[in-house]
Amino acid sequence: MHNHHRRRLIGFAIVGILLFLLSNRVGVLRLYQGSTVSMYVIAIGSIVLLTGFSGQISLGNGAFMALGAYIAVLLQTYLSLPLVLTFFVAVLGAAFFGLILGVAAARLSGPYLAGTTLALAVALPSLVNQFPVLGGEQGLMFNAGSAPEWLGEVSRFKWLFWISTLAAIIACIGIQNILKSRYGRTWKAVRSNSTAAELSGISSARSKVLAFVISAGIAGLAGVVLALTAGTVAPGAFPLSLSFAIITGAVIAGISSLLPGSVVGAVVLVGMSQLVGTFTSRFQMGDILAENLKELIVSALLILAVVFTPNGPGEKIRAMREHRKHHSHGGVR
Repeated sequence: MHNHHRRRLIGFAIVGILLFLLSNRVGVLRLYQGSTVSMYVIAIGSIVLLTGFSGQISLGNGAFMALGAYIAVLLQTYLSLPLVLTFFVAVLGAAFFGLILGVAAARLSGPYLAGTTLALAVALPSLVNQFPVLGGEQGLMFNAGSAPEWLGEVSRFKWLFWISTLAAIIACIGIQNILKSRYGRTWKAVRSNSTAAELSGISSARSKVLAFVISAGIAGLAGVVLALTAGTVAPGAFPLSLSFAIITGAVIAGISSLLPGSVVGAVVLVGMSQLVGTFTSRFQMGDILAENLKELIVSALLILAVVFTPNGPGEKIRAMREHRKHHSHGGVR
């Protein structure tokens, strides 16, 4: 197990180095898309943990992303905290709100939980507009600052890409370690058979609350990355369609597949936005039509993924890899 953990860390380090080298060879658009992929990887990871392992259905992770982003921007605007500290406190703040909702969620299941989190995602943008300190519709500016001098001359988009990628790698390492730990095994046991889990001494309610807290914190981190990439935090950046897009990415990925599933789902979502953007500009469609087309494609993708690959391509890749590994071990014997 220890060797497996070390190999995993080496794998993440290699990926990080390759992405760092790649960032010096691509343009501004690809750097921006790379930052967006990182944001989606983190957000999809929060759904994989909550739904794929804990079995709780949330339609409101976009709301936790908004909470994380607003906490970070308020800390920077009014307290001038360093960027690293804003990330850390934003994750803790989103996790705290997750605790409040999680305590209530522990009593709910299935459509009732989904409905509650959906209501949160719908209500939050309207609620934000009631407080002038939060910047209203225009929102608040969020500044990533500039790269340290010892890194040399680094463009803004490259600096954002590095921060976003590092955040995604750290999040994936953290999520994987949690899912491989006894907590991950407990969530699986509760999801499979909560009654049997209770009889074996597992507190079903406590394990569900813990999953909700961690998932909310991870979603908060994704929100900070989104805000950082956009350069601003406003209610319009966290519509209900964002929550649905994350769920679509998770379903495409394979709801219980963190890697490579979350990366597959994130790349599909960003690639789809690029495709819609190219299509609408070529045929000179209006902004409203373009946005509706994007949401329509997200909905169609979700339906197709559920119908044709209910476990997602990411899950299929993992299953094929395990099958190949099993056969190679069989051949050795």
